[in-house]
Amino acid sequence: MARLDNPDRLWKFSAGDVAVRAHWDAYMQAYEEALTATSTEWAPWYVVPADNKHVMQAMVAAMIVDAISSFDLQWPTVSEKDREANERARRQLEEEPD
Repeated sequence: MARLDNPDRLWKFSAGDVAVRAHWDAYMQAYEEALTATSTEWAPWYVVPADNKHVMQAMVAAMIVDAISSFDLQWPTVSEKDREANERARRQLEEEPD
């Protein structure tokens, strides 16, 4: 009703939404089943409340930081052979005219 009463939010309302409301429980059941069936330990789904945009964004950012931190990422290493090849390439580039 708030969307119908507020001209700035009227665009968010569709008359078809009223008919869909009758199937809300079935939609929620299907939604829950889909999330349960596809969420795994290595690729989980997260339910994030979205009624406060700033809180939602902070929660998602924290989840991303936690996920990335759990990977124990390391910078690639350069072998001695590649390091020497890079030095030769550097000298060659430095010798080129400007």
